[in-house]
Amino acid sequence: MHALACKLAASSATGGPNLAVMSRLQLKHPVVVGVVVLGTAAALLAGFPIVSTAVAAMAAYVILRLGVAMLAGLARPVPEPPPAGELRKVKIAYRCDICGTEVRMTVSPTEEPDPPKHCQEEMRLMTPVE
Repeated sequence: MHALACKLAASSATGGPNLAVMSRLQLKHPVVVGVVVLGTAAALLAGFPIVSTAVAAMAAYVILRLGVAMLAGLARPVPEPPPAGELRKVKIAYRCDICGTEVRMTVSPTEEPDPPKHCQEEMRLMTPVE
């Protein structure tokens, strides 16, 4: 840390901050670090041993970072739909002659798709192709 402070002092003496050094000082999640630092300070002021407080602070940091990463994964936008020419909207119903299961196909790569298979047999077309 002392070397980093010396580099900052030298860069300010030469006329401006060194951007490469400044970028290393930026924290990825300053709120998480702040919560861990406040919790560590509170634990030390309450009289907990230093070693157990340090272990708890590291565990809290890891747990909070994992939580933030999981929430960030949920916050990503839904990907765009495929181009219009790839999938076509269809309204076709099929029925399995063996067990009676009915399937309605709403999207297909072609306007006249092959019938799906059920019970290892091709299903029978119930509605005509529009």
